[in-house]
Amino acid sequence: MRASCQIVAEILALLKEYVRPGVTTLELEELALKETRKRKAVPAFKGYAGYPYALCCSPNDRVIHGMPNAEPLKSGDVLSIDFGVLYDEFYGDAAITVPVGVVTPVASRLLQRTEESLYQGIAQAREGGRLFDISHAVQSHVEASGYSVVRDFVGHGIGRKLHEDPQVPNYGTAGRGIQLKAGMVLAIEPMINVGSYVVKVLEDGWTAVTVDGSLSAHFEHTVAITKQGPDILTRL
Repeated sequence: MRASCQIVAEILALLKEYVRPGVTTLELEELALKETRKRKAVPAFKGYAGYPYALCCSPNDRVIHGMPNAEPLKSGDVLSIDFGVLYDEFYGDAAITVPVGVVTPVASRLLQRTEESLYQGIAQAREGGRLFDISHAVQSHVEASGYSVVRDFVGHGIGRKLHEDPQVPNYGTAGRGIQLKAGMVLAIEPMINVGSYVVKVLEDGWTAVTVDGSLSAHFEHTVAITKQGPDILTRL
């Protein structure tokens, strides 16, 4: 799986460098498709349950599953980019949230705390632990900063399918859930809001937004549980 995950990591790094005011998310989509083809991989999301794009691009109050469009990004936006590929029969999946130009201290802190919570969760992805150890680590870190954890969407197992069991919530009680075993691979992905955790899906059937219009951030890694500890497959 490391090969597919490294393709995801490389392309997300390129996209991050390309993000700036005036760029459209459709341009990011085209870049992602070009780079995926160059690596002889297949975009994981395009056509998945009818989703029409390779990227999910979710700015500001968009939580996840935002569709690329022709609207230019503005300085002060924050943009979640979620991306996956299929390569040699296995999937990789990761997400980053990127500041566009100069962002507010509120936005900057949200991104920092959300990314920190991802690594807090990953640290609990250990053989012999319990699934909700990951969930509790994420939740406790972000709620200590005054943020809320999205309940309606969760992380997931990943391998020969993009979404496999188990589901990986970003909230829960430590010591609960299935026992973690070496060889499991999980996509851990905190989705964190400045305001309420309540979200709604827009009429396009995909885009999830915060009901109160507050900012949201999303970070994700595909992580293998090994006897030596968690192995982040989507880290460059």
